[in-house]
This record gives sequence, structure tokens and C-alpha cells, in this order.
Amino acid sequence: MKFSDIIGNEKAIEQIRRLVDADQIPHALLLYGDSSVPKLALARATAQYIHCTDRQNGDSCGKCPSCLQHQSLNHGDTFFSFPVTNKGENTTSDLFMAEWKQFLNESPIENYEHWLALLKNENAQPQIYASESNAIIRKMSLSSFTAKYKVLVMWLPEKMNEACANKLLKLIEEPDHDSLFILVSNNEKALLPTIFSRTQRIQLRRPSVEQIARYLQANMGTDYNDALVAAASADANVTQAIQNLEAQSEAKAFHEKFVSLMRLAYMRNIKALKEWSEQIADYKREKSRRFLIYCARMVRENFIYNLKNPELNYLTTEEQQFSSKFAPFINEQNVEQMIAEFSKAESDIQRNANAKITLFDLAIKVTILIKK
Repeated sequence: MKFSDIIGNEKAIEQIRRLVDADQIPHALLLYGDSSVPKLALARATAQYIHCTDRQNGDSCGKCPSCLQHQSLNHGDTFFSFPVTNKGENTTSDLFMAEWKQFLNESPIENYEHWLALLKNENAQPQIYASESNAIIRKMSLSSFTAKYKVLVMWLPEKMNEACANKLLKLIEEPDHDSLFILVSNNEKALLPTIFSRTQRIQLRRPSVEQIARYLQANMGTDYNDALVAAASADANVTQAIQNLEAQSEAKAFHEKFVSLMRLAYMRNIKALKEWSEQIADYKREKSRRFLIYCARMVRENFIYNLKNPELNYLTTEEQQFSSKFAPFINEQNVEQMIAEFSKAESDIQRNANAKITLFDLAIKVTILIKK
């Protein structure tokens, strides 16, 4: 993770860069801001910059052995601590390292709900337990392995239980000369005051809509205008913007399959319709259900489109272009039955009916209804 991968917060990055370059890194740095701000990424970029052996243009090089170890989450002088679910007396972050690496690889923008899902207990209340403090003290007491500094990145220190926080207090206040702590908090006010007071604090701000859009464009290969729409409706929440974009991508794919169904049904191309039904069946159950719900909505929207009142329609530009020609085929004679067939197919798949048979049967019925 490099500084150039971080969204916004240029002033915070410049402040950290100056401290590292001058070798005046605080022994305990607290990065804080609300949960929608990508702070963990900056903590990782800071650790990589500290350890990089060939810094270039105010950033880590991304190519030296230290950078490559950081990118593979295997740097010998970098440790992570994070909230986990209770596994007994000796519960520590180390027991969840496989899930943590998956989390960081899948979520460059930290998403607490995703972490709960990886813990396989979304109703849990993860903590950083007292046993974790013992593991941290042991790790930070060792001599650094390859670098000048050992770095501990602790995500969500506010979730330390009191026993853990009290045990770490002295270490954070008076660490060894080669030990650095980077704490990443969503709620700095929930930190133990004695911990909070011993840190140098940098508040991170929500990035702008334009910054989020450029990030989505660069990292998710999307059109800038689509990225801008996703970012604008996310209230500067990067995680929500990504979810919005993913929903847009799925809707586009669904639209293509809907258009294909209607065209093949109109041509009564039974062989192609069978192939279409097999493709949709490959979506698996939940995605197939979402697609059929989308199809029912599109039939409804096309019927409304015939009323020539744009304020009643909720269509994207692409959907509207198709509906301008397709809408006349959805009329009083077939609209209710067609919606009913999509709804029935969705219900059947929910009850684990054979998806290929259900979808092919649906496609045949659409060929009949579209000519009414």
C-alpha cells in the first residue's frame, strides 16, 4: 500500500511524510475519523513508507524487498492487532491471521461489516482481549528483524477491553526505541483517555465526491460518469460508493440479459432461449432471483413508459433508450401475466426448483406473451 493509493487527505499524508523523512516519527500515532474514511489503508502505507529502502518522490518505491513484503502482508517487522471473536482464554489476533489477510486483500477500504462476515458471526461483538496485550508486549520486545523500526498497526483500538488497554498503557507511553504504534480509530472518544493522551493525533477527513469517483475509475475500471453517480449518492462514504458501483454493474448486466430475452422471445429462437436460460441458471439462486425481480420491474416500467409521463419512470439512460422502442410490446393484454410469470419463477427458484427448467419454461411463456 502506497500513499498514492490513498483517497484524499493530502495534508495528513504530507504531515506523516515529513515526520518519517525527518526521523521524528511519534512512538504512538493515532489516525482517526468516522467509519467511512479509509484510515487503515493510510496506516499500512505509512508502515510501508517507514520500511521502504528506496523512497521515491515522497512515496515508497513499491519494488524493494520491504515493499514487496508489505504488499504480501509478510513483513517481519510489521504486526497487526484487531478485534476478534472470543476463542477462549488465549484469544489473540494471530488466531485470525488468515481471515485478516483475506480482509485486507478483498477490502482495501476497510469495511467493518465485511470483517464481521469473515469472522462468520455477524451478530458478534469483537474485542481486543487482555491476552492480545501479552502477545503485543512479546512481539514488541523482540529486536527488529530487518528494519530500523518495528511497527504495530492496531485497527479499532477503542475495542480493546479495559484489561488490555491498561496492560498496554506503559508500553505505548514508553516503548522501546525501535517500536512504533499506529492506532486506527473510528471513534477516538471511546479510547481509554490515558491511551488517547499518549498519542500524536491526526484526524482524517472524508474525501470529496470527485476524489472518490477518480478512485473508482482507477481501481474498478469504470466510466468516470458512472463512478461520479455512485460517489455522489454515497455521501462521501467510500464503502457505500463501491457498493453503489457494484449495484450499477449488476444492473447493467441484468439489463443486457433482459434485452436478450425479449429479442430472442420476439424472434422465437428456441435454441438460443435454451442457452439463455442456462446462462441465467449459472448465476446461482440469489443472483437469479435478483435478476427475475429486475425483469419484473422492467416490464412494469415499460408499461408505464407508454403513458408518456417521464416523471413516472425510473430508468437509466441505457434502459430508456431500449424502452423507447420496446415499450409498445408491453400492454394491457400481457403486462399482468408477464409480471406474474417472472414473480412465479423467482418464487420457484427461492424454493430450490431446478433453475434451468424453471428459466426455460419462463422463456417459452415470454415468447407467447410478447406477441399478445
